[in-house]
Amino acid sequence: MSGLNKTSIALLLASFAGNVLANSNHIQGKTVNIADPCADISRPATLHCASAPSAQFDDAGRLWAAWSMGGHVYVNYSDDKAKSFSAPVVVNLKPETISAHGENRPKIAVDKSGRIYVSWTMPLEKRFTGHIRFSVSNDGGEHFSEPVIVNDNLDITGHRFDALGVADNGNVYLAWIDKRDRHKAEQQGKKYHGAAIYYAYSNDAGKTFQPNQKIIDHSCECCRVIVDVDNNNLPVILWRNIFGKNIRDHALVNFSDETRFSEPERVSFDNWQLDACPHHGPDMHIAENNEYHLAWFNNAPERHGLFYARRNIDGAYTEPLNFGNYQAAASHPSVLSDKANVWLTWKEFDGKETSIWMKYSKDNGKLWSAAKKISSTTKDADYPFLLKDKHSVFIQWHIKSEGFKLIPVSKIE
Repeated sequence: MSGLNKTSIALLLASFAGNVLANSNHIQGKTVNIADPCADISRPATLHCASAPSAQFDDAGRLWAAWSMGGHVYVNYSDDKAKSFSAPVVVNLKPETISAHGENRPKIAVDKSGRIYVSWTMPLEKRFTGHIRFSVSNDGGEHFSEPVIVNDNLDITGHRFDALGVADNGNVYLAWIDKRDRHKAEQQGKKYHGAAIYYAYSNDAGKTFQPNQKIIDHSCECCRVIVDVDNNNLPVILWRNIFGKNIRDHALVNFSDETRFSEPERVSFDNWQLDACPHHGPDMHIAENNEYHLAWFNNAPERHGLFYARRNIDGAYTEPLNFGNYQAAASHPSVLSDKANVWLTWKEFDGKETSIWMKYSKDNGKLWSAAKKISSTTKDADYPFLLKDKHSVFIQWHIKSEGFKLIPVSKIE
């Protein structure tokens, strides 16, 4: 009952006496599910009740989290591995709509100097539209800058599914799914398949952003985009692309400097033919030696389920490893590496329980451990995400009514 206010506790006791319904009460005309304290919309904002948080450790081992409630993005931190958190700090003082679900949630990154960067998507009134928002804290998370719109096209169309990467030198890289070109084509009576990937960067630690650049036309419309930073402090962008008429495989680009990037290269060849968006983006982690560890989901008839592959320094890809229980809807993988160690986690559902699983490799993805169930729940649960500090690897998992969990899974050798 620690999260309930006095009124809620009194009502709960009354319910035991049979004066009200067993699982709900009325507070000032609003129905509140006593079994779920997060249903009380009058309570202060708390990470426990956030629906789709993001988190990252800084170099000192402090865990930072970004999340949203009630039209605000909040940031707070934990110094005891998520056992307790600091009081949340509001990022956007003026409330606004915020995407905070599944593939589209607030993002957080911390650079070597301790600056804290946050991005999110602000939906507009028209369905499937939005703007990319950004803010930075230069004082250790005590205050955040006035949020700005990063997309320099302000049409009422889609600028959504932001991905945030921050280099050691403080450069900030943002990529997102953008429908400005589709919007223009439709105004001209032309067809435009899917959306596009756009990108912007800041070379002054988020004070200003350079003009937007288009990476490619005809990306998938609603799958998460991934930005990681290579050992040259340059971004690598990974996304679900549309190849040919309707093949939804994956592609990435490398950068030779902040404005010049390679021709997009195809990463997966599963040939999933789909005239829709699966809301199921990939994941990537770039190792210290500049090898890329990649994970994704596809659902083609002959090649389906979860896959892992490594892009070697020479640009060659390993044969994809198929993992997870496809019959249990294995989905939403997260990948992490440290030297020769690689971890994979993902989500499954057997019809009754949602569970998270993990595999582990000690030889750079050549041989793998058996899949191991880490945790399970019958409640609504978020996707799992791998995090690490200097000593250990954790799985971030947020479960409705149980809150934010940080599950230790491995020591870093």
